[in-house]
Amino acid sequence: IENRRDELTAMADKIFDLSEVSGEEYQSAELLCSYLEKEGFEVERGTGFPTAFRAEWRNGSGGPVIGILVEYDALEKIGHACGHHLQGPAGIGAAIAVKECMSEYPCTIVVYGTPAEETLGGKIVMLDKGYMKELDLAFMSHGSPNTSVDEKCMALENFVVTFHGIKSHAAISPEQGRSALDAALLSFHAIEMLREHVKDDTRMHYTKYLDEVVERFYNIIKGASLMTDTTYEIQRDLPFKSKVVCHKVNNLLMENASYENAPAIAPPREKTGSTDFGNVLYEVPGSCIRIAFTQPDAQPHSQEYLDAGKSQAAHDAIVYAAKIMADSISDVLTNPGLLEEIKEEFNAAKEK
Repeated sequence: IENRRDELTAMADKIFDLSEVSGEEYQSAELLCSYLEKEGFEVERGTGFPTAFRAEWRNGSGGPVIGILVEYDALEKIGHACGHHLQGPAGIGAAIAVKECMSEYPCTIVVYGTPAEETLGGKIVMLDKGYMKELDLAFMSHGSPNTSVDEKCMALENFVVTFHGIKSHAAISPEQGRSALDAALLSFHAIEMLREHVKDDTRMHYTKYLDEVVERFYNIIKGASLMTDTTYEIQRDLPFKSKVVCHKVNNLLMENASYENAPAIAPPREKTGSTDFGNVLYEVPGSCIRIAFTQPDAQPHSQEYLDAGKSQAAHDAIVYAAKIMADSISDVLTNPGLLEEIKEEFNAAKEK
């Protein structure tokens, strides 16, 4: 990985400069695909999404199928202010290291290019098309103010509600009118009251609990429509799930972060925002290692993240992430019992 530092960091800088937003990451995806093909990976482009890809290296027969998921979408107007440009090169570094150093262990290493995380949730689309479900284990990396893993991520549902009323003359025939505005105001008021009767951490959190809150939300909209004698339409975006936490994978990543002397090591974060990786971690066990590359108080989607995007700390974060993921995959390959323990924990947690 150290021998490839210059190539990996130059790739990250190029993706940073391209700053391609969700769904438009054509050049960024091709940059990653071309490098993987050059290194002997079999690449399939357009895997369920135009700018998605699947790159596979199969070693022998049998063995686990281990995935490394990478993002490369930038934010509208500000660019790579979330550090997604670091993920592809880090994931490629890890995959190539395993390919070159662990050739005596049967396995399949898959690098998945997963676009549009910031908006649509590309991984959700890909899962719906059957991708990533073949994985036995999934890893990701992400830039961060410190080096850590997450305990939870927040489930998310987005809705666009359109109420339809009837126009009438306000002075001559007000009784013929049906106010869509009244329906909207009633729904706003009811949703505000709903906030008093949900769990403290509902913004919204646990996926199963979120399903109950969504049903109550539907009832609010229906009630507002009935009270105002209006009609309504609801557009529901793809749901982001909260992940199934697998502590054995978290511990494995953090042990290797310590082994590699990664910077600013911190305890696991109790929760993070919504991510489509949560949907993946509802299907297969895994985790994301967050690597410090910004100031301790920096927040994602900020100017501080953007300013640090091509810094020495960012370049170091690529290498640390690649090493930590490669170390962790190597541990799984050399200790088959570990993967079984991970799966047992994951399946038990999913039953709860």
